[in-house]
Amino acid sequence: QVRLVESGGGLVQAGGSLRLSCSGSGLPFNRYAVSWYRQAPGKERELVIRIEGSGIPTYDLNSVRDRFFISRDYAKETVDLQMNSLKPEDTAIYYCCVPSNCGQGTQVTVSS
Repeated sequence: QVRLVESGGGLVQAGGSLRLSCSGSGLPFNRYAVSWYRQAPGKERELVIRIEGSGIPTYDLNSVRDRFFISRDYAKETVDLQMNSLKPEDTAIYYCCVPSNCGQGTQVTVSS
């Protein structure tokens, strides 16, 4: 059974940073492309950023470019999302996903 677990969300002031982490079980996690999606209240879920199994980032949303950075730790079998210069509009539930599976999400709240 595939299980993805996100951690690291929380409340931060605008301009601050947070680091999210995603771990997976029940699959060869290191080989999968991993995507972070987010969903803000009243809005559709959107793809934020993706990293391939090779460790190469292949997508990021324009609004997070140069602020959000994705990386893999193959030893820990995690994918991390470093979020800098956070803005109130980054407030959302952030989901870690592999094809056909996502975690339960972690709340990120950025206060102005």
